Amino acid sequence: MNKKIFLLILNLFLLGNISAQKTTLIMGGIAHLGTGEKIENSLIVVRDGKFDLVADASVVRIDPSAFDTIIRAYGKHIYPAFIAPNTTLGITEIDAVRASKDYNEVGSYNPNVRSQIAYNTDSKIIKTVRTNGVLVTQTTPRGGVISGLSSVMYLDGWNWEDATLKADDGIHLNWPSSFITSGWWAEPGKTSKNKNYDDRVKEIKNYFEIAKSYSEYDSKMDLELVSIKELFKGTRNLYIHANYANDIRESVRFFKKIGIKNIVIVGGRDALNAVSILKENNISIILERVHSLPVNEDASIDQFYKLPSQLSENNILFCLSYSGDMEAMGTRNLPFTAGTAVAYGLDMEKAIASISLNTAIILGIEKTTGSIEIGKNATFFISSGDALDMRTNNIELSFIKGIPVDLNNHQKELFKKYKNR
Repeated sequence: MNKKIFLLILNLFLLGNISAQKTTLIMGGIAHLGTGEKIENSLIVVRDGKFDLVADASVVRIDPSAFDTIIRAYGKHIYPAFIAPNTTLGITEIDAVRASKDYNEVGSYNPNVRSQIAYNTDSKIIKTVRTNGVLVTQTTPRGGVISGLSSVMYLDGWNWEDATLKADDGIHLNWPSSFITSGWWAEPGKTSKNKNYDDRVKEIKNYFEIAKSYSEYDSKMDLELVSIKELFKGTRNLYIHANYANDIRESVRFFKKIGIKNIVIVGGRDALNAVSILKENNISIILERVHSLPVNEDASIDQFYKLPSQLSENNILFCLSYSGDMEAMGTRNLPFTAGTAVAYGLDMEKAIASISLNTAIILGIEKTTGSIEIGKNATFFISSGDALDMRTNNIELSFIKGIPVDLNNHQKELFKKYKNR
């Protein structure tokens, strides 16, 4: 009798597991894997929120009746989630309303300030951004010398805990600029040498020398320095916001000298003049917005349009961001900056990688996210056209960890409301 009860319980358990394993089959789509490869006629299986099969339909046979859901994506494009690094998305809402801006903490040195807990999953901006295929962001603080800790977040979830992909991935440091430019984009002024550069650099170096000593010898709790301690362990990235080649070289040399392992340059406008040190130290770059004006009147008008292709030719690992004016709402245009890079020499599949797998590698989330590969979280989307072209980008379905994402937003609602008025 006991044996019969045991077998009954075992069968119920197995049946429960089988029924819990929800499977989705996506057939016939043009799959851009994010790895630099493309499958023209793909078969993709999602099981329990992960990619279970990624194959060419011409060489694999399956039984469609074995799946709970079948999506026929013939002629459509399938992409891994686009990832937006270095942005205030989720911690700001209306630029003109100070109370809605939660990204700039009081003080100059704030390595312990965490953007993760300020992330607002109910932001209306988030819904407009994921409409264009951006499903993951690196929510990043601003201001001061050390702005704080960024975190990698999904663009969906009930709260910040639910939306967290990777907490406290790195500390952001604003390295002083060697030169100061006056004026604004419509009326650029003169560029002059920063007279305070040496003093500010000395201050940063002294601060990190103290942090290094603390990490090696001091066991007392210090909220600031204990955050920096993780940099010396290699468990967090140090994101150095710097543009000029001289600033990149000096900052990299110093931080490598004191033993910080994982360094990422953010900005990197003049990175081509610092290629040797970047290669030597295996430094990756989060590029500023591709849709930017040249730094001076002597530069080529397409200076930043060509930069991704030039970095790729030099075998520098990089990804694209949309940091700058109105960056939170503008992050929805991130795919189109990759499209511009394609028009100026970057290979299409490499451009897709620059906003997916490359970004994941730099942020340290490549084992679970960033490409369409077996075993990774099924965070991806399907577009009826080229997602890097603003004329054809039309996201029909999006998934985060295999769960469909609502693509509606208040802008679409207003469009419908006034369309036939």
